[in-house]
Amino acid sequence: MTLTVGLAILGGLVLAAIIAHSAWTARRHAPRQAQHGNGDTMPPGGYDEVFTGAERNEPRLDDAALSGDAPTVTGAIVGEGEPGVADFADTAPGEDGGPGRAPPPPVPTRAETLVSALGPVPAPDRRPRLDALIDVIAPIALDQPVSGDAALAALPPTRRVGSKPFNVEGFNEASGQWEPPVPGQRYSQFQAGVQLANRVGSLNEIEYSEYVVKAQAFADAVGGTPDFPEMLHEVARGRELDQFASSHDAQLGFSLRAARSAWSPGYVQQQAARLGFVAGAMPGRMVLPAAEAGMPPLLGLSFDTQAALAEDPAQSAIREVSLSLDVPHVRREEQPFVRMCEAAQALSHAMDAVVTDDNGRPLPTQTLEAIGADLQQLYDTLDSRDLAAGSALARRLFS
Repeated sequence: MTLTVGLAILGGLVLAAIIAHSAWTARRHAPRQAQHGNGDTMPPGGYDEVFTGAERNEPRLDDAALSGDAPTVTGAIVGEGEPGVADFADTAPGEDGGPGRAPPPPVPTRAETLVSALGPVPAPDRRPRLDALIDVIAPIALDQPVSGDAALAALPPTRRVGSKPFNVEGFNEASGQWEPPVPGQRYSQFQAGVQLANRVGSLNEIEYSEYVVKAQAFADAVGGTPDFPEMLHEVARGRELDQFASSHDAQLGFSLRAARSAWSPGYVQQQAARLGFVAGAMPGRMVLPAAEAGMPPLLGLSFDTQAALAEDPAQSAIREVSLSLDVPHVRREEQPFVRMCEAAQALSHAMDAVVTDDNGRPLPTQTLEAIGADLQQLYDTLDSRDLAAGSALARRLFS
């Protein structure tokens, strides 16, 4: 072997080593991909394809008083439902057309297991929409009963006064209950209300005046006489309620930052789905559903929307994921902060991530314990004001 041939072989080996190292480095730093079935990667559409056919629907708060465009609040969680799952048939036909064996029972998800461990959760609050605690209420006396159809026709086209929900309720002669006007029912009196405060701020004089105009127009249409409370007193009540709400509003957030390799959207979705999270209505958002149907979700999980909407999500690199908890919207009995810490710990282990606060500082156990203790005091304070976390009133006030 000549010197030239030896040098050529050596150069080839060095070149092959460089190529192999470059390929290994690129693979190491490429976004982690979701796994599907026996280890194959997820389809190009990402984890969202698992939810094909499932309706994505973020249910709003059960108050129609919150209808209309809600203000954007950083870190707030909008209520979200869980996609439906098709039922299995009782049995599958055998090869000879006869009865076959029944399918295996479904394996409970981690979310179902955690909910079962927590025990029964109280049913959602069914109190009337209007409540003197957080609403201005004007009674409307009637000379004679009014049908629900006539009341509906008299309602204003928009149910908001500035940034506050506006609502009308009627006293149903048959049921003896206050309710929104319903066709075919008859009402002996009405009441019109506007919310005193929400996360945008307190009711002001201009909004109060608009409320009076709308309520008076409705009363005139149904032949009623409204009795409005004194404006300055109600505006002062709104400011006091707003001060209380601002001092006792808690929206917690954890960040999970990639320690080494970035993640693809499908990988993030798959890891979160293993903990019970389901796809949200917005790209890059998932939620952990509450135990009670129709209630706001326990937790929210979000990542870069642009990465979720990329033409090839598998090539999108995500290095940070956010976990969020809107404390006043979730019942204390569901232990949402404990669930949040469990989810953060599980995801950090599975995704090789570091759990930090919004400023990038790691969250030691002592800090989490202090936050948990502060939350218990917050729950007690809300309970003392009849604004228990997760109740209809709390969800309306902190919206």
